[in-house]
Amino acid sequence: MKEERFDLQQFLRRFGIVIYTGDPEGDRLLIEDEIRELYQFGLIDKEEMMQALAALNARKK
Repeated sequence: MKEERFDLQQFLRRFGIVIYTGDPEGDRLLIEDEIRELYQFGLIDKEEMMQALAALNARKK
């Protein structure tokens, strides 16, 4: 069975979020904050938050 890849950029665009500062580490931190806020405000569920954070961490490697 083929595993679906989580599209982090498409996920963020769903909420009108575009982050590009030119600093990859700064971008990563801002994106992580946005993901956590989406969860706190009830816009995404825990599973979606975990998928987004995992995709973000995978980009770091």
